[in-house]
Amino acid sequence: MFLFQDEFSGARQEWDAMIGAAVEFRRTLHANPELSWREHKTAAAIRSALDALQIPWRACAETGTIGLLAPHAAGRRIALRADIDALPIDEKSGREWSSQNDGVMHACGHDGHAASLMATAVWLKQFEDQLPGPVSLLYQPAEEGGHGAKRMIEDGALEAVDVIFGWHNWPAIPFGKAVCPDGAVMAGNGTFRITLAGKGGHASQPEACRDPVLAASAVTLALQQIVSRRMAPQSAIVVSVTSINAPGGDTIIPETATLGGGIRLARAGDREVVNALISDIAEKTAATYGVIASVEHFPRYDATVNEPAAASQMRAALKAELGVDWTSAETPLPIMASEDFSYYLKEKPGAFALIGAGDGDPHHHVSCHNPEYDFNDRLIPVVAKLFARLAGLPEQAIPHADTSNGALS
Repeated sequence: MFLFQDEFSGARQEWDAMIGAAVEFRRTLHANPELSWREHKTAAAIRSALDALQIPWRACAETGTIGLLAPHAAGRRIALRADIDALPIDEKSGREWSSQNDGVMHACGHDGHAASLMATAVWLKQFEDQLPGPVSLLYQPAEEGGHGAKRMIEDGALEAVDVIFGWHNWPAIPFGKAVCPDGAVMAGNGTFRITLAGKGGHASQPEACRDPVLAASAVTLALQQIVSRRMAPQSAIVVSVTSINAPGGDTIIPETATLGGGIRLARAGDREVVNALISDIAEKTAATYGVIASVEHFPRYDATVNEPAAASQMRAALKAELGVDWTSAETPLPIMASEDFSYYLKEKPGAFALIGAGDGDPHHHVSCHNPEYDFNDRLIPVVAKLFARLAGLPEQAIPHADTSNGALS
């Protein structure tokens, strides 16, 4: 069975029991991962749990779900977001709850994000009458390159929202630490494809050919000068060539070669400049080898840029939960990975935090998108309490960090 039917209920629960149920929920999701826009069983599990909690919900962007708490409260309307999709990776973690779907894995922790929001839903439901304003619970599909946030917005996810908050687990940050700056917290990204058309032939007669392999090598090296020589040193930019495909043979110079790669940037205005430089350098470098370069650019996500007031509120909640030394000062910002949470922050004030997962367990220390990665379940109570504070739940309704028996202190 995909979901333990009685895992969540509308009855009042102790904190520890609720967290235990959320961990089991997370591991069930982990064992049954689904790729972007295919999260049908995941959506069914989430909706079944919300039904058990008597939290009304509606479908959004097909496999997305929006739950609503305290709909008639008069205060600020907030949204809390979790992503739910997995990645096309063969899992090698060896966990008891490893993926049962060949070639698909929750290698980025979206199972944990969804479970943390479900834990939040359980706790907020029990104190719903104490919430100062409506709370929307956004379970979003297709974050992994599928622009799910954009589709959620198009389907009305932010229509009744004043401010939105989100987070991502981050193995490179120690457990108990986090980052949530004003401004850019994660970079924007894009990809490119460069097709080099030459003239193939016998490797013994290079003068009769126009070698696209040689041109591809030269273009790869030349593109590295964009960051080091064409952009200001203060710019947070990455240009990476990640693949070269030139099918030929030991004695065959091929007709074409294709380069693939990606860019990362913290400022939206740099995208046009960097893309123009990639095209210009590729075309002119290839021309010196008698090869024609055709360049295609594929924009993905913009930078995730926190609104200062919302970020300040999130930092206060992080301090209350993690303590005065919560900030990971060693973490360079912005992180050069990307997030489609950026779509929400272009429409509404809000903030996004990266919360540390590294606690010595090797599965919690390897980077996201690694086949040996696993989400750190210790983050579930941390985020549930963080979200409860952001939702405006009174402090006396939030378990203290030293709570051991589930009772509120």
